[in-house]
Amino acid sequence: MSTLLTDKIAIVTGGASGIGRATAELFVEHGAKVVIADRNEEQGTLLAQALGAGAEFKYTDVAKAEQVQELVDFTVDRFGGLNVMYNNAGISGAIHNSFLTDDFNDFEQVISVNLFGTMVGCQCAARYMVDHGGGSIINTSSLAALKPGLPLITYRAAKAGVMQLTQSIARELGVHGVRVNCIAPGHIPAGMTFYDISARIKKTQPLQRQGAPEDVANAALYLASDLSAQVTGVILPVDGGTNLGDPIYVQEPGL
Repeated sequence: MSTLLTDKIAIVTGGASGIGRATAELFVEHGAKVVIADRNEEQGTLLAQALGAGAEFKYTDVAKAEQVQELVDFTVDRFGGLNVMYNNAGISGAIHNSFLTDDFNDFEQVISVNLFGTMVGCQCAARYMVDHGGGSIINTSSLAALKPGLPLITYRAAKAGVMQLTQSIARELGVHGVRVNCIAPGHIPAGMTFYDISARIKKTQPLQRQGAPEDVANAALYLASDLSAQVTGVILPVDGGTNLGDPIYVQEPGL
């Protein structure tokens, strides 16, 4: 077993499935104690049981500030501290192919989960970490925040807010030994990517390899561990280079 996260205590929100699940599994594999936070009680409980004594499940709606504080308190009580907070929970919202026809019926929910939930998660974790020797906060944004366009305008705006939040609080919390970084996944087949993305990868992703939730989990592992001890305020795309622009196919001379 790796010792990258030995003696570390972590929270992973949205941890019952997709990127969160892959991250919880990897954190435990590397020696951490992990609290899986999610609204899916059945999946979260089963995952915690499968991971053994190093994991617990706590039902949490991150859009409710009191539940996020209860999550932090639960983690400290159960495992004796908090070293890593991974604010990963998110929802996509309704798909509208035009800004002009968007009814914004899901605006409050999308902002509450994706931005407010992340903001509160950062604050609750940071208040503990500042008084207990520091720690690492990781937030999940999205390629959608780096590449403007349609659809999901509210989702894009919320995830862009997560990036600004990350870098703003990294400046304040650094003096307290708290690092704050952000992962921007793209083209990852997980809960919110419900369509075949192979054609899109060919056209828009320079690195033609198909990504997986485990790729994002590996990035979270790096940011959670002491390997990134000198890293804060970073926006880390895990997107096969999609944020750089479309792939360039160069025709060989003479063809």
